[in-house]
Amino acid sequence: MAKKIPLRQCIGCGEMKGKKEMLRVLRTEEEGIILDATGKKNGRGAYICPNIECMKKARKSKGLDRAFKMAVPDEVYDSLTKEIELFE
Repeated sequence: MAKKIPLRQCIGCGEMKGKKEMLRVLRTEEEGIILDATGKKNGRGAYICPNIECMKKARKSKGLDRAFKMAVPDEVYDSLTKEIELFE
């Protein structure tokens, strides 16, 4: 039997992709909303493709707000956008 690849939906474009191809955005109680490069930290996670276009779409459609069921401040989107630029 082939190993099942865990799929996750991008909060920007809405496409289903393998977990390994995406970046995990994490909501923690201590640090707030951060980019989890390891994908292993505890907290509520949402996934996004590692490109600026998806980040723009997520911001426009309030993807993080929906994923975390809370209002996400613009500064968070700004800092995540800067971090994603480093991955591109």
